[in-house]
Order: sequence, then structure tokens, then C-alpha cells
Amino acid sequence: MPDNVSFNQIPVDIRTPGQYIEIDNSLAVQGLPGMPRKVLVLGQRLTGGSVEAETPVQVLDGEQGEGFFGRGSQIAGMLKALRAVNRTSEVWAVALDDDAAAAAATGKITVTGTATASGTLALYIAGHRVRVGVTAADTQVVITQAIVDAINAKTDLPVTAAVNATNTNEVDVTARNAGEAGNDIDIRANYYQGESLPGGVTLAITDMASGTANPDISLALAAIGDTQYYTIVSGWTDDANMTALETELQDRWGPLEQKTGHVFTGLAGTHAELGTWSDGRNSPHVTTMGAADAPNPPWIWAAALAGVVEYHGAIDPARPFQTLAIDGLLPPPPASRFTREERDLLLHDGIATFTVDDGGRVLVERVITNYQTNAAGIEDISYLDLNTKWTVDYVRYATRARIAMRYPRHKLADDGTAFAPGQAVVTPNVIRAELLGLFRDLEQAGLVENFDQFKEDLLVVRSSSDPNRINTVMPPDLINQFRVFAAAVQFRL
Repeated sequence: MPDNVSFNQIPVDIRTPGQYIEIDNSLAVQGLPGMPRKVLVLGQRLTGGSVEAETPVQVLDGEQGEGFFGRGSQIAGMLKALRAVNRTSEVWAVALDDDAAAAAATGKITVTGTATASGTLALYIAGHRVRVGVTAADTQVVITQAIVDAINAKTDLPVTAAVNATNTNEVDVTARNAGEAGNDIDIRANYYQGESLPGGVTLAITDMASGTANPDISLALAAIGDTQYYTIVSGWTDDANMTALETELQDRWGPLEQKTGHVFTGLAGTHAELGTWSDGRNSPHVTTMGAADAPNPPWIWAAALAGVVEYHGAIDPARPFQTLAIDGLLPPPPASRFTREERDLLLHDGIATFTVDDGGRVLVERVITNYQTNAAGIEDISYLDLNTKWTVDYVRYATRARIAMRYPRHKLADDGTAFAPGQAVVTPNVIRAELLGLFRDLEQAGLVENFDQFKEDLLVVRSSSDPNRINTVMPPDLINQFRVFAAAVQFRL
């Protein structure tokens, strides 16, 4: 029989004498809740790794990633780049084997001439510098072999090298992982000022190409099951894998799952190529950083960006990411960097942008999503910025946590019901007051604004079809980001 106080564990009809005191933690947590956030990295492994394909594993640092998935593998490079900028977040990885039908990308370095002076060749492969010593009178055949030896000595490179079987002055470069991603491995010479070829020697570089068939990302999605990963990095941007990711994350975003995830990808290409790619994408759950003529491959850009944004987004999801440094990336040469006008167009096409400071550091300019238009095809800025998505998702999480913690086993009654104060009974007005209090907490944290508007528009009612349910319409006005300052200087003489 119920009493005038609702106990969770003490029976109302107990007859044995004693002092029975239960501990109730439903009001223990004050303020806003912490939000669990895990990072997931998806990429290709090498067969020498100790962790099997399609197996989720936590990764503490870049070296551990190399042991798990093979030094020089795509995913090992991604983990190393992410951990270089974020040592705090909980990071997991799921690696896939190369597709059985995949072909590896290949490129070529052709050496011509005999060295007339000693010097050093400064090659850059996937953003890694490979130095090759050259002595005066070295022939092109000798230099070619030296290049092969230097490349193969750096086992963290995503490629291997061999002297061409027919032309002994040609270096055949082959991606370690087969698939389309290998086509974006950059090969160049003399990135920094002061670097030059030894006298008498010239190089001709054939870009990496002919890589085909990325792994099927659905294998990785099946491997993670229902586990939530808040930030996800993917090494693939082909249409099939992008569509699979977008569909999965849209399902997880919905009210019945509430397992939000956001994918970071990178894309290499000209301004026109980036725009063409983005025309086929429209997901609020994906951020793509685009760059032209960048030494580091796009999956490294994705991993480094994700590491920086996740670290700072976990601190405050509403604070803009602009000016944050993405260390470890080599920016495109000045002539290849997008102008302000070009970057502005990219930001209208669903592509995130970066700038480069005077010291050559890559800086975040604006982190946006691929979302551009609504279901009617009309331009829609509601999910333009990642800050918006992450802020409203935290509001949802905080609301869910507050109701679950404060009212885990309550009865439901109409407003005005005369129940005893100690009863575990909730009414629409009680929930309304709770939500108003939560809004004040969110406001204090700088996540929402306009309390009076929220209070006036907040709707909390009992369901007309289910007597055990409260229906609520919450209209929070999310705080915005200070991105643009405009002024007219009307000076006087």
C-alpha cells in the first residue's frame, strides 16, 4: 500500500524494529551533465598488423596504431596524425583489409643526368621528407637506386619503391594499400625554400594513379554494432562508402537511437573538382576539408582536423573553431592556396576551409557540414555549421539526462492533483519548471539565449492518446558564433 512518501527500497508494511535509511542519488548531480564522446578511425590495414580486420580496438598513441595495423598502413598514418594533435580523447579504430578486387595506385620518379656537384635530393612523399645523398659524378642509375633505398628505409611511408625492370633510371612507386585512396598520395621534390636538385640532375614525377576499389565500409559499420562514436574519421570518400556512412549516421541521429556521430573526411582536388564532388553530398553528419596540391594525403587532413575539433568541441560545442592550429600538416604552396573568394564559394558548397599563417601553420577557418539544401531543394543554413549540430545535440542530451535522473520511477498526474509532497508524482507543470531550470543552466554555460522566448513558447502537456506520457515542444534559441565583424568607417576631416 502506498504511503505519503514514495520510497524506492523500504517496504511500507515492515514490522521488524530498526532504522531503515535508503540512499537516493536522483538529485545528486547538479548543473549540466558530462557527455561521453569517443572517436572512431576507419581505414585500411596491412596484413602484418596484430589486430584483425573488422575488430574494434582502443588506440592510445600512434606507435600502438602502427603495431596494431602495420607500419605504413593508411589507418596507422591516420591514428598518428590524430594523436599528434589530441592526446586526451578516447580513440578507437576499426581497420579493413584491402578489397580482394582492388588495384594499388602507382607512380613514377624518372631521374635524368649525371650529378655535376654533390648535394641532397629532398623528396616529399605523402608529406614525409625523404632525403637522398648525391655525390658528384653519380650517374642516373646510381641516383635511382639511392632513391629506392631511401624510400624503402622509411617504413612509415604509405608506399614502397623499386627500380623499373626495363628503365633503370625510373623508380616505380606503389601504394602499400590497394584502392582509390592511394591515388591521392603526393610525390614532389623541394617543398621548402633553399631545397634544390644537385647540379646536372633532373627529376620527372608521374603522379600516383590507377588505384581502384576501396573497401566496403559496411563491414566496419557492422563491426561497431550499436556502440556510439561521437567523432568518426573515414579514409574513403567514394560515393558508395559516403552514402553508406550518411545513411547510418542519419539513423543514429534520430529520436529512437540518439547515438549521434559525425564523420570527418578529406578531399584533394582543384576548386572545381571539390565543388563537383560536393554537389552530390548533402548530409549534416559529414564534414569535408578540401585542399588542392597539399603534400599530406586527404585522410591525414581528415584525421588531424577531427582530432583538433573533437578536443575543443568536447570543451565547448558552441565555441567556434576558427584560428585553431592543425599541427602536423604541410600546407599547399602559396600559389596553390585558395583565395578568400574561392574559400567563400567552397563554404557555399559544403566544404570546410582553412588558412595558413605567416609561419606556415594550417589554421581552421570554418568547420561546416555537407548539408546545403532541405528536402524541397531550397538553400538551408540550419545545419551549416558543426557548432549548431553539436550544440543542439548537447541540449538534447542534457534534457534526456535531467529527466532520466530526476524522474526515473515517478507516477504521472494532472496539474492540481492533491498528492502528498513526498510522493513520487510528476505533473506537466513540474516538468515545465524542470525544463526552465535546465534552460537557465544551459544559458549560464553559454549554449542558449532568450529565456523569455523559451518560457513563452515552451509547451508541456499530457498526451491525449497515452495517459502515461508527457509531450513537450522545446524551442531553445541556440547561441551563435562571432564570425564576421562589419563596420563602416565614416571619417571626418
